[in-house]
Parts: sequence; structure tokens; C-alpha cells
Amino acid sequence: MQRIRAEVAIVGAGPAGLVLSHLLARAGIDCVVLEARSREYVEQRVRAGVLEQNTVDLLDALGVGERMHREGLVHEGIELRFGGRGHRIDMAALTGGRAITVYGQQEVVKDLIAAGGDIRFEVDDVRVDVDRPRVAFSHEGAEYELDCDAVAGCDGFHGVCRDCVPAGVLDVHERVYPFAWLGILAHVAPPSHELIYTHHDRGFALASMRSPEVTRLYLQVPPDTDVDDWPDDRIWEEASMRMALEGQEFALQAGEVFEKGVTPMRSYVCAPMQHGRLYLAGDAVHIVPPTGAKGLNLAVADVRVLAEALTAWLADGREDLLDGYSDTCLRRVWRTQYFSYWMTSMLHRMPDDTDGFQAQLQRAQLEYVCSSEAASRSLAENYVGFDRV
Repeated sequence: MQRIRAEVAIVGAGPAGLVLSHLLARAGIDCVVLEARSREYVEQRVRAGVLEQNTVDLLDALGVGERMHREGLVHEGIELRFGGRGHRIDMAALTGGRAITVYGQQEVVKDLIAAGGDIRFEVDDVRVDVDRPRVAFSHEGAEYELDCDAVAGCDGFHGVCRDCVPAGVLDVHERVYPFAWLGILAHVAPPSHELIYTHHDRGFALASMRSPEVTRLYLQVPPDTDVDDWPDDRIWEEASMRMALEGQEFALQAGEVFEKGVTPMRSYVCAPMQHGRLYLAGDAVHIVPPTGAKGLNLAVADVRVLAEALTAWLADGREDLLDGYSDTCLRRVWRTQYFSYWMTSMLHRMPDDTDGFQAQLQRAQLEYVCSSEAASRSLAENYVGFDRV
């Protein structure tokens, strides 16, 4: 057994863990990142692609934003379509110039890894002792014990860190939605230079993108949908039908589909986000439905708070920020959960809406959002991200 030492052990090399490692390194705090997957896997894992203004600003501050600005797509608005009409929400005008940037999560991860740090890929048998604290693991045929002052669990919903908390400590709050998203990536130019969110009697549709040459498309489907029942032609036809504008012929330009899958929809919060010297962040403790494009951004917001708290403790001996880490983060988590729930509930056809009552309520809400400056500003502020909550 080889013993090693670091001030902070970070489990998980997703955006949250990697951003945390760079924030701590900038403060002179030694940390080691442990990742179960290979570097190739984490750099190719396609996830979210919408970055809030806060996230963009933080990546810039870390010195890893050059490629993001060169290749990312800045969006100052989004379109809401319903009743055969399109309505643009000018987010920049409503928020003092704030915007979102479309740049894939895997690209963020590549940039963070390339910037350096002690990252150990393909580790096995990770065991976290939250009391000492200590992390035991195996790597390249050798056994290690990593002694540390704190452990950051950034290893996602299926990671090991949350399960290390004793039974009865964590409260779980969850809502499972009665629909899912069928999503594709295709080699074809997007139908618009901004995201299009569509409410339709046949179900929700979203036209997004990863680049000027790659379209990201989502359709609301039942949660038990078999992706094999949706050949490419059916997807393009259905999306065109849902996104059509009144009085106009509309057909999405089809392209080669190179990724296809079904994503379940749920809201999940596990609290508190800390126990002993274990501090949980990102998908390890909260999941949001993807409608509001908040998953990656919420994880980065967590570790921004955690880095500040760990720095105050390790550098200055202050424990107040660390003691309040969970409460501080959960204020943003619950506001973000509400926004994601609100967007999801407003835009998706509800399977139990047999008489159209809920659909009419949704139309009324959408009309209000698009006709009221105050309502439009509320959507825009939440979408581009609040600076602090």
C-alpha cells in the first residue's frame, strides 16, 4: 500500500471536479483528481452544451476560455414557439448584456484537462473514509491511500461518494416526469442561429446546436420509448410538424444522424450536501430536467462556493464558509430546480391532460411570458444565470 498526501481529494473528472481543481490550484492548495473512466472517455462524453454567463466568466478567469470564445456560439436570445407563432426573448437586452454560449461539455473538459493538474484516470475500487478523511483506491496495478484534509465528491449521480454517507443522514427530494426526450445529433446546419423551444399539442420540441454544422434536436416522447421505433426519417418529419409556423411550409433540413438516445426527465435534490469532511457537488446531489440547460452550470456554481470555503479554511483557518457550504449552495439549487420545473411544466404536453385544460393554461402562461417585459425578464435572468443567489 502506497501512501500519498494532498490537501483535497477530488473524486470525479467532470466539469465540476476539474473546475474545482483549478480554483484550488490558483489559491495554492494541493489537490488530486481521481477518475474511474479513461481520459479518452471523459473527453468524448457528450453532455450539456449551454454555458451561463457566470460559467463563461469563470472559465475565462481560469485561463481556459480561449478555444471556447473561438469555437463557441454566443446567443443573446431564445425563441419560444407556440400556436404556430414564434416569439423571441431578447435575453441580452433584458439582463444588461448577459448571454449564453453554446459549447459542448466535452470541449470544456478537454480544455480543463489540457490546462494541467494531478489527474489520475482509470482508478478502481475507490473507498472514501469521511471521518479521517482518506481515500483508498487502486491505480495501474498498485494500491494507494490518499490522506487529505477534505474530500470533494464530484463523481455524478452513480458515483461512490454519496453512498459513503451513513444511512439516515441525507434527505432525498425527487420528482419523476411522465415523459422523456428523444435526442439526436446530426451533421446538418441548425434551423436557426438561436435555440427554438416549441410547445405543441403533439409534444415539446427543441432545436439546438453544437456548432454551425451540427444540429441538436429533441422531441418529447413517452418514458418507455424504444429508440429503434424512431428511424431518422420519422424524427425529422415529427420535429418539422411540431415546429411549423402558421401559414408557412416548414421542413427541417435532414442530415446524417450520428447519435440518438432517450433521456428520462426528473428533478432530484439530496441534502445536506456535506457530511464530516466530505463535500458533495453537482450531479452527486442534484439533477435538473434539461429544459432549462442548468446541469453543468449548477455544478460549476457549487464548486465555486466550495473552492472559496476550502480556501478560507485551509489558508486562513476560517470554518464558517465551509460549515455553511450546503446551505449556501442549496439556495441556488432550489431556485434553479424551480426554474427548470417551470420551463418543463410550461412547455411539455401533459399525458393526463385529456380535455386540454392544462394545455390552455400553458398557452396562457406562454402568452404572458412573451407579452410582459417583467415576465420575459424573469425568464431571461434565470436562463443566463444570476451572479449570486
